[in-house]
Amino acid sequence: MAHLSGKAAFLALLKQEGVRYLFGNPGTTELALMDQLAGETELRYVLALAESAVMGMADGYAQASGQLAACNLHVAPGLGNAMGMLYDAKKAGAPILVTAGQHEQGFALKEPLLWGDLVEMARPLVKWSAEVRSIGDLPQMIHRAAKVALTAPTGPVFLSLPGDIMNAEAEIDLGKPTRIGGGLRGDAAAIAAAAAMIAKAERPIIVAGDAVAQSGAHAELAAFAELLGAPVHDETVPSRTNFPSTHPLYAGPLTRLAAVVNEVVGAHDLVVSVGGDIFTLSVPGKVEPLPDGMKVVHLDTDPWELAKNYPADVAIQGDPKATLPDLTAALRAALGEAGAARAAARSAEVKAANAASLAKLRADAEALALRQPIHALALMQAIADTLPDDAVVVEETISSGAGLKRLLRSTDPQSFYGMRGGGIGWGLPAAIGVKLAQPDRPVVALVGDGSAMYTIQALWTAAHEKLGVVYVILNNASYRILKQRVNAMQQLAAQTDIYVGMELTDPRIDYVGVARGMGLAAHRATSLEQVRHLLREGIASNGPTLIDVEMDRGWKPV
Repeated sequence: MAHLSGKAAFLALLKQEGVRYLFGNPGTTELALMDQLAGETELRYVLALAESAVMGMADGYAQASGQLAACNLHVAPGLGNAMGMLYDAKKAGAPILVTAGQHEQGFALKEPLLWGDLVEMARPLVKWSAEVRSIGDLPQMIHRAAKVALTAPTGPVFLSLPGDIMNAEAEIDLGKPTRIGGGLRGDAAAIAAAAAMIAKAERPIIVAGDAVAQSGAHAELAAFAELLGAPVHDETVPSRTNFPSTHPLYAGPLTRLAAVVNEVVGAHDLVVSVGGDIFTLSVPGKVEPLPDGMKVVHLDTDPWELAKNYPADVAIQGDPKATLPDLTAALRAALGEAGAARAAARSAEVKAANAASLAKLRADAEALALRQPIHALALMQAIADTLPDDAVVVEETISSGAGLKRLLRSTDPQSFYGMRGGGIGWGLPAAIGVKLAQPDRPVVALVGDGSAMYTIQALWTAAHEKLGVVYVILNNASYRILKQRVNAMQQLAAQTDIYVGMELTDPRIDYVGVARGMGLAAHRATSLEQVRHLLREGIASNGPTLIDVEMDRGWKPV
């Protein structure tokens, strides 16, 4: 037992849970905590200039470190400002302890300025939401929150911290953290049934999801895929590198359009989903993404995802790293020598087809390399070819990133982070969290110009913290993806060529000026050669850099 204030106990508890950074934006209800931080030497406060950026930074850090991230927001409006990025964190399964200062409990009854029911505000987007009501409960609630956030399926949790709790003093037993082992092995009978079904497939396809990267199961999935001889696609909205992009069985991500997914999957007779959802789409389609009668084997850590949208012939709850070796062994036995030979022949065909399609993608990019302004596919290839092998890419390209995942040399689970939730503005701050988690690797964020303006304040934090993040702004001066989709409706906008609220012109935004005003080195690029040069220079500087790339504004299908 130690005599501590609530604010001192809070910081001590965070450090017990392994927290190194507290991301935040303070207000009046956080002043007690900010005062305590004045004497803190171990835990580092990272200031963001808007709550949405706070949450994006915590999300990036949680995903890239695999550890608990912590952030502190300012009462009801602050939590409200962070909700969009909290949604993204939920979809990505980022283990974050989200806290917010709250008015003193005796004052809250009067509903003072900025007061709100924080617990209910946060509840839909977190695994657990609660308010600390007494200083004696603080240790148990912090430890419970951390345990819940870090237990599969991982995700954010929320605690409201009233001012009287933070200022109170008492004899406190800080307790200790608890971790629940995540290596859940799938049911043996289900694995045997899955292996028997997979062994009979003539044209199987593997869908790899984020649970593969989260469990570090690259090698296990590669061994399974090589035995089966099946192409491996990312799920439709991946936020990680779930299979090495350089592996000859890698066939790239599935798109978020139902008809395209249906066409790709329809060429096969069995879907094996390893940690992937089936299937997250952007818009409804005229056909279902999963063809009628398709057989499905689904392995995931999260039972909610199993057969969520479509029945699974075999559903296995389990950690991919722990379960795939069992499934691979069972499949090897079920295949026998004749089945293994057929799988090997199939593997050779898949590898040849993948190599041909990648060669065509590169040829298409090369054919566009001299176009002015810069074409998106040519830019993706130039960036992929320029990045060092240990680079980490944070991607929020929205409509300009087609081909990127196949072109990148992205070979480990920590080498790529994407915006799984779809709430734009994530990329700029997430890159800061990723860099703090992986300080020895080059971090490059590819962000659309429209997305950048949602959290442009994050640039200041990158400069303030002197972080070696290179931001590449893909500047087409529009919300290009919205133009594409409203045009596809073939109604008034398509007939009049008027796209209301989708142009970022008159005036065009000066990203170079904005970035320089926030303390970054910033440059404009109008050619691929300039992009390559500035990218190398930015990485070598190990300082915050922004490259504003003038992009082709074309968007209509040809």
